[in-house]
Amino acid sequence: MNIKQTLSLNLKNLLGWRTKRKIVVFSVDDYGNVRLDSKSARERMDRLGITAQNRFDRLDTLETREDLEMLFDALLSVKDQHGRHAVFTPFALPCNIDFEQMKKNGYDEYRYELLPETYKKLSERQPQAYDGAWDLWLQGIEQGLMKPQFHGREHLNLKVLEEKLKEKNKELITNLENHSFTSLSDTGYESISSLAAFDFWEFTENERFHNVITDGLNRFEEVYGYRSCHFTPPVYNIHPVLYRTLMENGVEFIDSALLKSEHQGEGNFKKKFNYTGKTIEGLSIIVRNVVFEPTEERSLDWVDFAVKQIEAAFRWKKPAIISSHRVNYCGHIEPGNREKGLKKLENLLMKIVEKWPDAEFMSLDSLGKLIKKQ
Repeated sequence: MNIKQTLSLNLKNLLGWRTKRKIVVFSVDDYGNVRLDSKSARERMDRLGITAQNRFDRLDTLETREDLEMLFDALLSVKDQHGRHAVFTPFALPCNIDFEQMKKNGYDEYRYELLPETYKKLSERQPQAYDGAWDLWLQGIEQGLMKPQFHGREHLNLKVLEEKLKEKNKELITNLENHSFTSLSDTGYESISSLAAFDFWEFTENERFHNVITDGLNRFEEVYGYRSCHFTPPVYNIHPVLYRTLMENGVEFIDSALLKSEHQGEGNFKKKFNYTGKTIEGLSIIVRNVVFEPTEERSLDWVDFAVKQIEAAFRWKKPAIISSHRVNYCGHIEPGNREKGLKKLENLLMKIVEKWPDAEFMSLDSLGKLIKKQ
C-alpha cells in the first residue's frame, strides 16, 4: 500500500463520532431488488445487443434460496466476544416492477408490486432457485442474521422509466419482456442514472419524491415487519430537501459519501463534506469507512485491504462500517461468483475475530442507537 492510500485510510477517520469499542457493521446494498431475471434473460438480451456494462448487469439477481442459505452459513461461521454471530444490514427494497401487469396494459404506465409477490411469481417460474426463498428471508430476520433497512421504494428512476415507456424505447421494452431492469445505455440526462430513484434534472422534480418516500417506508414496514430507522438512497443520491420527509416517517439516520457531489438542478453540483455523527435537517449522517467488494476485479487482495481499512478505523476509535453489495454474494447466474464472494467474506470474518478478539458484530440500527445515546 502506497503513501497516498495509507493517508486516505486514516484521513477519512479523523472527524466524527468515536468509541473505544471495536464495532464491526456490514452495510450491504441492493437486497430485495430485481435487476436481472435469469441467465436465459441475460443471454436473450445479449443476442439483441443489450449487453452488460459491468458485473451488476451480468450477475446481480434477486437473492435466491441458495444465496441466502450459503450467506447465513458464512455469517454463522464466527462469533464475537459476546458469542454473537456476524450480521448483515441489507439496504433493501420493498417493491419491484410488476412486469406482468405492465405487459397486460401494453407498457403504457409503471406499476409496482410488493416483494413477497415477486418471490411468489419467481417461485412459480423458477422453483429450483426461488421456492422457499421468502420464508428463508423472514427466518433470517427472526434469527438476527439480517436486519434490513430502507433503500428506497424501488431501485429505478421514475422519470427515466416513464419517458422511455412513452417513446416505447427498445432497450427498456426488451428488459421488461425479460423481467429485468438492467444494461440501459443512456438516460438522456447527465445528472440522472436509470437506477437512482431520487436523481432529478429540474429541482422541482423533488416534489414528487415526498410521496414516493412516504409510500416506500409504509411498504417497507408492510413487507419486512417494522419501520426502518435508516436510509441509504440508491446510488447514494438524494437532496437534503427530502430529509424532513424521511424524518417525519421514522428515519433517523442516512448514509452519505465522505465527499458528496450534491446536485442542485440542471447539471449544477455543490461539494459537501460529511462524517459519522454530523446532523443535517434532523438526520444523523453515517459515512461508511471500509470498502469490501470481493468479486470486483481489481489488483488487490480484498480481504487484506478490508483488514487494513478496519485497522485504520479502530486506530482512530471509529466503528468499522463495511460497505458492500449483494452482487458479491449472488450465484444464480454464476455459482462461482457466489463461491468466491462468500469464501472471502468468511476469510474476512475469521481474520477480524483473530486479530481483534474484542471485536463486536452489530447491525447498523444498533450502532445508530449508540451514536444517539452518547
